[in-house]
Order: sequence, then structure tokens, then C-alpha cells
Amino acid sequence: MSIAESTAPTAKSQTLMKPRIFFLDLGVGRILSASPDGSDLKVVIGGGQNHPDGLTVDPARGHVFWTSMGNPVANDGSILRSDLDGGNIKVIVPTGKTFTPKQIQIELKSQKLYWCDREGMRVMRCNLDGSAIETLVQTGESDTDRKDQTKWCVGIAVDAIGRKIYWTQKGADNAGQGRIFRAGIDLPAGEIATTRSDVELLFAGLPEPIDLDLDPVNRMLYWTDRGDPPRGNTVNRAPMDVLPNSHTESEILVTHLMEGIGLALDLKGGRMFVTDLAGSVYCANLDGSNLRMLLPVQGNLAGITYVD
Repeated sequence: MSIAESTAPTAKSQTLMKPRIFFLDLGVGRILSASPDGSDLKVVIGGGQNHPDGLTVDPARGHVFWTSMGNPVANDGSILRSDLDGGNIKVIVPTGKTFTPKQIQIELKSQKLYWCDREGMRVMRCNLDGSAIETLVQTGESDTDRKDQTKWCVGIAVDAIGRKIYWTQKGADNAGQGRIFRAGIDLPAGEIATTRSDVELLFAGLPEPIDLDLDPVNRMLYWTDRGDPPRGNTVNRAPMDVLPNSHTESEILVTHLMEGIGLALDLKGGRMFVTDLAGSVYCANLDGSNLRMLLPVQGNLAGITYVD
């Protein structure tokens, strides 16, 4: 989603007054940036990051944040931050505090980062400096639970207006076990992450849902799905405020992706940006029309974010 500045821009953000997309090549651990039309491609960080998967940007403070999945069986994931030009890399959530962090989102009003922890089977958040780490949802805890891919949390979106979080649990590859859930942005009073009573199942039987983004004004939820066609390798949308277990059908907007992963909405511009593991960056209108490839063969692409 388009990230609006909440404070006056710092000196570090003065160079980012024009819109940009930032995206990840998890194959070699790079962070790249380009203009929204695919021109002016720049390498922000040239490689060596440990399987980066999700990223977000704070333009007001001039920071890029990204998740490092690490080794999926080693509990060595982390979250890092750098300046917009890739300088001053800093680990803000160290290894051992998050297992396999995936998509990450910034919520500037509350000054929080939200992310999904796949093998950790958690939805988590912290302050922008990495302090005050919290677990909001816990779907499993044991090594046996960790082998159950239906418990893996992957994509995350935050509705600050409606005070809700949305997340995906993808299930086994191409298994039709994918689900999307919703819960309050805060734990209910007196409850814990493993048994909170406000978790709602919105969509089930999806091929393999991955990343999420929101249009909070028009109340629409968008997601990528990297599973098999016809419902997989797609971008989809559905109403955010759908009733739990209502069996509402999603609308397929984009098809024929090569394992779609990253998704970012430019709401003011009426467009979306999408990445796939085959290495392409795409742009389309929010209804899926006017699909075009902006950049081909950029590696194994994961997360993407748009900065207005």
C-alpha cells in the first residue's frame, strides 16, 4: 500500500520525493529500487542478505526495513534496517527473536512494524527500533506443529482504521489448504496469543496465498497466490469486511504469474505492483487491467513496496 509520511521529511528522505518501488531478490540477497515505470533501476544493497523476503519503507525517517528468513530449521531469522541508499545496515530484531520472518508492514500512526513468522507460526510486531517485540497470534509451538504447513503464517496486512490485522496461512504447496484470517490489532484483554477468541477465518481452500495488501478506503483485501492454476499464480481481491465463514468468492485480477509473491498497492495512482519468483516486476490497474511487465529477469523476487 502507498506509504504516507506522518512527519516532516528528514534530510535522508529528501532524495525520495519522487515515487519509487523497492523490491527483493532473495536468490542473492539483494535490495533493488526503481521508478514506478521500471526506469532508473538501482541496486540499494548488492547482495549477501540471508534470504530476504519482505520489506517496507519509512520515507519520513529515511529507512528501509526487511526480513531475513535465514535457515528455516535454525531459528536464525532477523529483521534489519538501512538508510534509503543502503548505508548504515543495522539488525533491529536479532536472531532467536523471530524464526522465519516473511512479509513485513509498517504502521506509521502507531510507529509499529508487523510481520508474519512462518516456521515460528506467529504474527508479531515491534517498535520501529526493534524494541517491544510482541506475539499477537500463535498457531503452534512444538517441533511437531512446525512440520504442519497449515500453521505457517506468511502474509500480513494492517487495517489501522478498522483496528484489525489480516494474515495468510498457506498450507502445503499447491494443496488447496490456504486460508486468510482476521483478528483485532491488539490482543483482547486478559487473553494470550495461542487462544485469543477473536480470530476469524475469512477464506479457505485457496491454493497457496502469500502476500497481502489493503485498500482501506474502498474496503478491499488483495493477495497473491503462488499455487497451481486456475486459482493459483494469481492476484486476487475480496471485500475486507466479509463475514467469517461466509464462503464469499474472491475475484481473480491477474493470472499467469510464475509463482507470484510480492504485492504493493498505489491507491492514489489506482495501480498495483507485483513480483514473482521467476524474476519479473509487473504493474496493473487495481482491477487487473492494463497488466504490463516493468522489469524481467531480476533474480528470484520476493517482497515489494511502493513509496509515494
